[in-house]
Amino acid sequence: MSATHPSDFNHTIHTANIWLKSVSESLGTEDRHLAHRVLRTWLHVLRDRLTVDVAAHFAAQLPELMRGAYYDGWDPSAVPIKFDREGYVSRFAQEARINAEDVPKTAAAVTTAVRQHVSPGQLEAALEQIPHDIRALLLQPAS
Repeated sequence: MSATHPSDFNHTIHTANIWLKSVSESLGTEDRHLAHRVLRTWLHVLRDRLTVDVAAHFAAQLPELMRGAYYDGWDPSAVPIKFDREGYVSRFAQEARINAEDVPKTAAAVTTAVRQHVSPGQLEAALEQIPHDIRALLLQPAS
């Protein structure tokens, strides 16, 4: 068993903080708890709509701490879960603890932040499995 050095943890935490800062900036807030909650929700709702293979490929793009959040509670035998735009909005609002009317701008803001950090084409490959109406919600310009 190899020892992990504190610098490894510092790098992991630093990378997660970069992602959270991007989400915070995209949302126009300094509330890091909100940024974490909506990023985690965005990841879960996306993950559950994808096939196992695409979900795993997307997860490989995530920093270690975000990857742990992404896989938390995942049941790969139950995916992809089919839901429409209304189901997406309802689930996102409930899990993120925000109002349903705030979901479109919040989800779009998170998409903008995530796009800054994943390899070109990875987000698009995952979004190709999402119904058009949900994809449109995620890709709308963040306000």
